[in-house]
Amino acid sequence: MIQRRTFIKGATMAAIATTTSGLSIGISEAQQVPNSSGTELPKLKAPPGTCDCHMHIFDTAHFPPLDPNRPTTSNATVADYRLLQKRLGTTRNIVVTPRNSGNEVTLDAIKQFAPNARGVAVVAMTTTDAELKRLNDGGIRGHRFDLNDPNAAVTVDMIDTFSKRAADLGWHLQLFMNGDKIVQFADLLRRLPTQIVLDHMGQPPLPAGTDHPSHRIVLELLDKGRTWVKLSNVPSNSKIGAPSYPEATKTAQALIKAAPERLVWGTDWPHPGERDHKPNDAQMFDLWSEWALNETTRNRILVDNPATLYGFAKFA
Repeated sequence: MIQRRTFIKGATMAAIATTTSGLSIGISEAQQVPNSSGTELPKLKAPPGTCDCHMHIFDTAHFPPLDPNRPTTSNATVADYRLLQKRLGTTRNIVVTPRNSGNEVTLDAIKQFAPNARGVAVVAMTTTDAELKRLNDGGIRGHRFDLNDPNAAVTVDMIDTFSKRAADLGWHLQLFMNGDKIVQFADLLRRLPTQIVLDHMGQPPLPAGTDHPSHRIVLELLDKGRTWVKLSNVPSNSKIGAPSYPEATKTAQALIKAAPERLVWGTDWPHPGERDHKPNDAQMFDLWSEWALNETTRNRILVDNPATLYGFAKFA
């Protein structure tokens, strides 16, 4: 268990070039990446071992959507994502099964990215223990409850019951819920027996942001040492938007000040919630120069915390 506000030494900065799943990752040239605006490289160099803890793969040619009538991103393949890794200089990644996709596309992606990927699945409550073991053997380390999906009927009993099975596997529960839902489910979140991960900074409603009651609950949960928060999906946390995303920056800064040892970061590529205009991932990565001025803190959130949460070896 990570102790609150106990810092470990930051990783030594090295030349930003490494090898990921046979891909030479460098950041020496700009290239257009599908589902990402712009071509420029980030001004801020990613530390070696940086993990993108929230991204999705859509490969509808090989893994058709569960509901063909529901809008689904179609061109977000492993090959496409490798281009984003090259652009940002990241090394590891967490593949999250998105809405309207089965877990097979996630398992296939983890295999292609091996050994530098893990996954978060979406499983039915009737899933057998044997199937959960298969998912675990395939690199799955958590289950995602999507409480923001109007087509999903997630109840307290469902989360309560499955949390015990997740705890037995050593999995966490990843919860996609906005600030209003965090307030509504606060008592449940306080008593769950397993680690929980809150998506997208907890998505406090705007314009309240960090003044919303949910933010205080998130800080309380972080302080207890069983909760993690993903600094991800920046556009959903700002109405003003690019390039500074000021509301998201304020929320990220508050979380980093409170509990840097309980945070991870993710791109949310291919940005399924941003259908009309894809954001600039390099521009958003550069927000780190405002979010955390301390290099050791950045290294902890980008490299060390993901290794702890998802079971990677310490990056050498």
